[in-house]
Amino acid sequence: MGHETHEGNSRNAAEGQHEDSPPLWRQRDFTVFWAAQTLSVLGDSFALIALPLLVLEATGSVARMGLLTAVGGAAAVLAAVFAGTVVDRVDRRRLLVVCDLVRMVLYGLIPLVWAFGPALWLLYAVLPVCEAVGMFFAVGYVTVVRGLVGTARLTEANGRLNATAAAAGVLGPVGAGLVAAWTGPAAAVAVDAASFAASAACMRWVRLRDRAGDDAPAPGRSTVRQDLRTGIAFLYRHPLLRSLTALLFGFSFLTLGLNDLVIYHLKHDLGHSDGTVGTVMAAGASGTIAGSLLVARLRRLLGLGTAWIGATALCGLACAGLGRAGTVPAVAVLAAAFLAGVGIAGTCSMSLRQEVTPEHLLGRVTSAYWTLQYSAAPAGAALLTWAAQRWGTTPAALTAGTTCVLLALTALMTPIRRA
Repeated sequence: MGHETHEGNSRNAAEGQHEDSPPLWRQRDFTVFWAAQTLSVLGDSFALIALPLLVLEATGSVARMGLLTAVGGAAAVLAAVFAGTVVDRVDRRRLLVVCDLVRMVLYGLIPLVWAFGPALWLLYAVLPVCEAVGMFFAVGYVTVVRGLVGTARLTEANGRLNATAAAAGVLGPVGAGLVAAWTGPAAAVAVDAASFAASAACMRWVRLRDRAGDDAPAPGRSTVRQDLRTGIAFLYRHPLLRSLTALLFGFSFLTLGLNDLVIYHLKHDLGHSDGTVGTVMAAGASGTIAGSLLVARLRRLLGLGTAWIGATALCGLACAGLGRAGTVPAVAVLAAAFLAGVGIAGTCSMSLRQEVTPEHLLGRVTSAYWTLQYSAAPAGAALLTWAAQRWGTTPAALTAGTTCVLLALTALMTPIRRA
């Protein structure tokens, strides 16, 4: 009861403070932040294509691609344990700028070293650090959005951020595919490094609102373990967040390696070029645009529960069909459907978490949420790509997709259905 009262008071205070906030297009700081994230995602979409292509070019193995994804994912999970503690105790804008600059330097090393020949060891050294730094950035990012726009406009703001990020994701894979085809995948990674420099420059111009009165660290020093337990305890006591966390644990395990699977299917099974890979991934990203633009309306019309369950089922059906798709247009359509579902479900769950979490706990709750959600995902990515290498992409994708649909059906028996 005490927890529910605290949460309700926090929500009421936030809503009262921001209910008259101006439209997003008139908010200068949100607009600059929006531009920074669009630039960053544009560069990330280059690396999303370029890094697997570097591995495939050097080894020809989808299992090695999955191993790199797993190593990066494991580093992100480990960083998530500490991220909430850091984000709730430091200047959040400065943290985001530092994270951008670190990734700029590390990704910039890859094309420099690769100019002298393939160096897989560098990918396995750089990607985990970048993924860990990226997790600190992601947790900080979630806490910053509410401070920029207020609670009343969270779903709208998240939808716009996701939509423009997806638009950058359309251009990025096409550009990455073309750059990789012309000069090699390593050059595409250089674009990612430059994008982080641009993002850091933009973040320097963003002015964040002062934190709410309850956003002060508790008296005394808490350990990382205590902070993680605090975040987990909040998730456990909230029935809806508890159910979402458990189901997303399974979803992440099944789908983290899907990007590698699609690239391998296009290159190995269907025999297409790097340029085709970029075009298909760009077409897939258009699904994220559609889902992100529709999510606020779908949530109002259908409710969070129906929107989340339907989107997750769509992801499963699209995943199941990807391995059987024998043409480039079919792969592109299914990839777009999958990412549309991810855009809708992801925005719903993130907005809910931002809405119901007290400000002073937001970093720790986000950290705990992602730690639990992705804790098994690296193993899932390695398993999915190993299965594709051994038995083919069709049974691997079909198994993962069918299980995702079963997760959506399971949600009907949880508080998510009534949300």
